[in-house]
Amino acid sequence: MKQILPYLPDRPLKPRVNGLTMVMDKGLSIRESEDFMSVGNEYTDFVKLGFGTSLLTPGIDKKLSVYKSAGCRPYFGGTLFEAFIIRNMFTEFLEFLDRYEIDLVEISDGSYDMDHQKKLEYIKTLAGRGTVISEVGSKKKDVVYSPVEWVAMMRSELDAGSVKVIAEARESGTVGIFNDDGSINSPVVNAISHHVQLENVIWEAPLKSQQVWFIKHFGANVNLGNIEPREIIPLEALRTGLRGDTFFQFLPDELK
Repeated sequence: MKQILPYLPDRPLKPRVNGLTMVMDKGLSIRESEDFMSVGNEYTDFVKLGFGTSLLTPGIDKKLSVYKSAGCRPYFGGTLFEAFIIRNMFTEFLEFLDRYEIDLVEISDGSYDMDHQKKLEYIKTLAGRGTVISEVGSKKKDVVYSPVEWVAMMRSELDAGSVKVIAEARESGTVGIFNDDGSINSPVVNAISHHVQLENVIWEAPLKSQQVWFIKHFGANVNLGNIEPREIIPLEALRTGLRGDTFFQFLPDELK
């Protein structure tokens, strides 16, 4: 792109550690996943098979192969991990991961109230097996953490072995780091951004307005998650100033 237009922000090539995009697959067919990868593989780093859909989607092994062959890392949603844990089936969860050769694991406690020390133990255990990303924040609107608690949980989970921490927003973008109307929960986001290294945080931002906010505040290479498959190219356009919402973001002053 830079050969055609100047003043586009640099985007790291895969495999990258920042500027990550995590897409949520909520039940795509194999054909749809192939179509998605045909245009989005360059811009997609992780594909989350949302919540417990991996137990319900036909041809899951073929779909996983599509993502892996395209150079993306698929993983199962944290809610599936919680569904196994609440049933006291951690060993069976490990067997499920092994069956599909999944080495990237999300550990969350957004649906099931888990003792945080126990969550840290799961992170340490699974970090010895592969790559762990952990999700911080509750999916329940009545569970509210203070900014200090958000920071403390994120830092302790990174120390326990998570390579990234996900800031919870759900696929609706109305809890956790966002308010009921989808606007930014400023005290929480400000605390996280000041006390946790940005490259270690994946901000769930399913809505365009939220994506725009993070790009304007943290730059083109902010890590974003819970992106719809059909939004992967539009998001990349936002990241590079090729869409109205960020059109002037990366231009020099003399062109603004």
